[in-house]
Amino acid sequence: MAEKASVDKRPFIQRWLPHPLLTVVLIVLWMLLLNSFSFGGLVMGTILGVIIPIMTSSFWPERPPVKAYGKAFAYMGLVAWDVVVANLQVARLILFRRSDQLRVRWVTLPLELRSPEAITVLAGTITMTPGTVSCDLSADGRSLLVHCLDAPDAEEAVRQMKARYEARLKEIFP
Repeated sequence: MAEKASVDKRPFIQRWLPHPLLTVVLIVLWMLLLNSFSFGGLVMGTILGVIIPIMTSSFWPERPPVKAYGKAFAYMGLVAWDVVVANLQVARLILFRRSDQLRVRWVTLPLELRSPEAITVLAGTITMTPGTVSCDLSADGRSLLVHCLDAPDAEEAVRQMKARYEARLKEIFP
């Protein structure tokens, strides 16, 4: 007996716009790349903005569960502030210190986070903050290797990253 074709039971809008924000971003980027506004350009951008998310939707993982959106927005503000402050600190280090005075070191950050999304956000946060780069995640996902431009005390650097970022991410992701 022939098998019945599977029917997509998602609502019409979700089938045609699986990632609405991505659709809008693609349309805007298309219009910016054109560097001029025309009706034809808008139609082409809309077609691309609808087709690309549909064709790539099977590659997108499910949205990560977030426990506290308010804390997530506060975390983004904290990271933005830290990026500004770290930029100033790195500029001061580069302009006013000799390179032999920098205490460059590798530190291993033990992780309590288990969610792949939370670990990714932590690694991205560390890398976005000037003066630090997350370089490797251990095979078991329990530690992150971080390069610090100027860290006089490796243990203090680890304490700061855990208290400032990891503790907050534990409150945001389950």
